[in-house]
Amino acid sequence: MGPRPLRIGVVGLGRLGKRHAENLAYRVSGAALVAACSPLDEERAWAREALPAPRLYDDYHALLDDREVDAVWLVTPSALHAQQIIDALRAGKHVFCEKPLSLDLAECERVIAEAQRRPQLQATIGFMRRFDPSYRDAFDKIEAGAIGRPFMVRSQTCDQNDPEGFFVRFAPTSGGIFLDCTVHDIDVARWLLGMPKAKRVYASGVVALHEGLREFGDVDNGVAICEFEGGRLAMFYASRTLAHGNDTGSEVIGTAGALYVGRNPRRNRVEIADASGIRNECTPTFFDRFEDAFLCEAQAFVAAVNEARQSGATLADALEATRIGYALRESLASGRAVDL
Repeated sequence: MGPRPLRIGVVGLGRLGKRHAENLAYRVSGAALVAACSPLDEERAWAREALPAPRLYDDYHALLDDREVDAVWLVTPSALHAQQIIDALRAGKHVFCEKPLSLDLAECERVIAEAQRRPQLQATIGFMRRFDPSYRDAFDKIEAGAIGRPFMVRSQTCDQNDPEGFFVRFAPTSGGIFLDCTVHDIDVARWLLGMPKAKRVYASGVVALHEGLREFGDVDNGVAICEFEGGRLAMFYASRTLAHGNDTGSEVIGTAGALYVGRNPRRNRVEIADASGIRNECTPTFFDRFEDAFLCEAQAFVAAVNEARQSGATLADALEATRIGYALRESLASGRAVDL
């Protein structure tokens, strides 16, 4: 007999929540999806059909009272994350939570303080790029000295344009483009550069297509520079308006070479040649680009709980990414560099 499976309750069954739920139910050995929670009738109806008979809750606290749940998997609106993590830890549950930890730095600190009182519980934030096979390979090569000393990262998170403007409706609560999109690049840059501390940031942006963002002080294309201690540097680009698909990738430059992850965002290995040239199709959404990463992340979380060790981004890493993202938003608003 192996160890008994980790019994997980998933909370939030929107687009991404459904993906996570299916992974945990059918694709992650050592995990059992035993409960699901959503305030929406249609999402619970989906769970009834699509998942292997989980206990269904419309109230988060009722799920936390369920003694048969060892860990909660939170895929809920950003504004709820901090308090939901604290409630889960107080209920004695391990926690996996989608990013961000919180858009408010004091809230981040409150969660970290709570987690420190319960070191036996795993608390991980979903920066899934650390589990993408290509990013992992790049990380291992850098660790092995393949490009000498890494000193610069160029990284981008660029979504296909959504003419409906989903993120314009989402703008009041998203925290803006840097806290919503660039936090992933910030986390990856810190991870690939050896976890340096940020010293100073500068950000700028434009509204290219979605005028509705202006009233929230947000942009649909943003660029930023982040200076780290120890002579390390990162440049970021975030876009909501690409014509060709989700184009997410990073470049790491070192003293003896460079690495590129996802420079050509190919959907597969098919190339099309016709009168307009040679091309390949692009991954349409971040779900498609990071499908493997979401699965590996779940497998790593279950293994980490069983082996009582940290896996993936810690709460402190998430605080740091939020701190830098927040400073970028401040710089965008003020037009000036911000010292951290």
